[in-house]
Amino acid sequence: MRSFLFVPGDSQRKFESAKKTAADALILDLEDSIAPDEKVGARRTVREMLDTRMPGQKMYVRVNALDTGMTLGDLAAVMPGRPDGIVLPKCAGAADVNRLSLYLDAFEAAAEIEHGSTRIVTVATETARAVLKLLDFENMSPRLWGMMWGAEDLAASLGASRNRTEGRFHGPFLLARDLCLISAAAAGVVAIDTIATDINDLDALREESIAARQDGFLAKAVIHPKHVDVVNAAFMPTDEEIAWSEKVVKAFNDNPTSGVVKIDGKMIDKPHLRAAEKILALRGR
Repeated sequence: MRSFLFVPGDSQRKFESAKKTAADALILDLEDSIAPDEKVGARRTVREMLDTRMPGQKMYVRVNALDTGMTLGDLAAVMPGRPDGIVLPKCAGAADVNRLSLYLDAFEAAAEIEHGSTRIVTVATETARAVLKLLDFENMSPRLWGMMWGAEDLAASLGASRNRTEGRFHGPFLLARDLCLISAAAAGVVAIDTIATDINDLDALREESIAARQDGFLAKAVIHPKHVDVVNAAFMPTDEEIAWSEKVVKAFNDNPTSGVVKIDGKMIDKPHLRAAEKILALRGR
């Protein structure tokens, strides 16, 4: 998957618009986009959204954080709708993932959903404590499928007056981004890039998305339907990358006992082969 489009859980209008996009997944939001006195009603709306999903489009639900006292109520309302996954905000390491996984065990059993089929995606950098816990995923539940980084809540946690200047993230936020990417790779799960907040600057979005993919992120969160096509295109390998990768794979196939091959005057070794194979795997997205 390349694009995760956030949809306010209380807006059927925005949901109908989101369904028409090419977003690989929708994140139906019960957290930040919902006013406190609207959260209970939003649960019912999200349940209705799950019942009217588009075939082939994944549906995730972002529940309220574990320390709010609302997580279980959120899950009770939405799990009968069989979401593909749950997005856990303010996640601080394996303990939070495993706690949510236990909740899902129970709700899957109650709704007669296949055990373990509901994925978990964490928003893993929203607090200073969460950033310090990024490496704490050694014994996490196998439900964990992806780790997303975010900069907006982290700014509040750090007491920062801003997180970027002229579209460029400041140092603490780049550190959180890079740690999330590295931690996801170490855990063997998908790294998901954060949203672009400037809705109208599609050139900046394209540049940011390409940079994220080149660094190793496999998907990006978006907050507006017109961002979806830009992100989807950016998270596909270019024709040049595919051609080079095919050349690398062919060279090693032609020399199966060699650990190093020469291509266009350059020495290419097995790490290049693994990188080429990953690029070619992305071609079928």
